[in-house]
Amino acid sequence: MRKILLVGKLNSVVKETNAFLSKYFHVQICSENAGVLEGMMKIVNPDLVLISLIGAYDIDTSIFFMLSSQFEKTPILTIGTKEETSSFIKYYDESQFENLIRPVENKTILQAICRRLGIDESEVEKDADAKKTALGSKKRVLVVDDNGATLRTMKAMLEERYAVAIAISGAQAMTSIGKKRPDLILLDYEMPVCDGRMTLEMIRADEEMKDIPVVFLTSVNDRANIEAVLKLKPAGYFLKPAVKDKMIAELEKILEQE
Repeated sequence: MRKILLVGKLNSVVKETNAFLSKYFHVQICSENAGVLEGMMKIVNPDLVLISLIGAYDIDTSIFFMLSSQFEKTPILTIGTKEETSSFIKYYDESQFENLIRPVENKTILQAICRRLGIDESEVEKDADAKKTALGSKKRVLVVDDNGATLRTMKAMLEERYAVAIAISGAQAMTSIGKKRPDLILLDYEMPVCDGRMTLEMIRADEEMKDIPVVFLTSVNDRANIEAVLKLKPAGYFLKPAVKDKMIAELEKILEQE
């Protein structure tokens, strides 16, 4: 299934677009911050980038230069009103970028994506029906880690059994949770800036998120570090690198209690 990176502010429009497109593609949401976007481009390696310009008057214009210079083969589709589009269209590379003017129906967005990817819309819809059947009973797991290699490894280990989302920072994790609530969160304890402890505190401070089980991932195997982790009373913890079968068995126990 093709991968779409959906970039924009987490508003009702982005949430609605994500909910619709997730039926047809693997969609990963990302903020419009240039540094975060560059990191996600390298981790996700999307087939297409969809940028929502709604409410993005202060968007970092360097993202357009970064996409054109570093990822020139990745098609870009932007969506915004005429006024919003006029603020940014001068930064577009016409061979790579295409714009849709709002108001626009979701069906039109789907058709534009299929056209840019050179795929048949009917085949995409057929694949979506198969995906719905396969994912119907899958629990959703969010993996949060600042290391791209770890994210790729964890996703590969888990995606056969779970619907897996990824985030490369605590801030992006909060955005992802707000977009679609996971059944469980695997959280790196030793992240820079906003570490695992701070991220857990933000999750527990939110009424709608506080009951999501959080399992820590830690690479430091000493008594003081483990005790610090356990004081936060997570649903569990794993030492890196995690062992697939052992991890899945433990996650299943935790999810069965929910």
